[in-house]
Amino acid sequence: MDIKFFDDPLEQPRPREDVRIRQIGLFIYPDLRRMMFGVELTPFVERPSIEVLITNGDGQPAGSLHVIETLTPNFSLTMHLRDRATVNPYELTAVLYYSWPDRERVEVERQTVSFEVTQPGEQLFKFAG
Repeated sequence: MDIKFFDDPLEQPRPREDVRIRQIGLFIYPDLRRMMFGVELTPFVERPSIEVLITNGDGQPAGSLHVIETLTPNFSLTMHLRDRATVNPYELTAVLYYSWPDRERVEVERQTVSFEVTQPGEQLFKFAG
């Protein structure tokens, strides 16, 4: 029996300081009030956490999401935009970090992307990773 724990057997899981965000995908739903946030990380040895913050064109908070110690390097979740009316452009900041009960949070990587909520559809942002 051949059991594979990773998609690419040539790519080894990385220690926490080498884990990176490879890409962020956004899918704006037809109601323009919800969006699917998807992320692809490099393979990891220890489970990282991710904090996602969205601000609107006025710099006000428009949404947030926390994923604590993800089990998989690829996942997607639906987010709701808090604004009563759309205030473009929006900015999404994804922070990849590790935390322990007895130590401070250690930020490994931060990626920020800007996007518009004008019509439904997908937007993809790739990074070196």
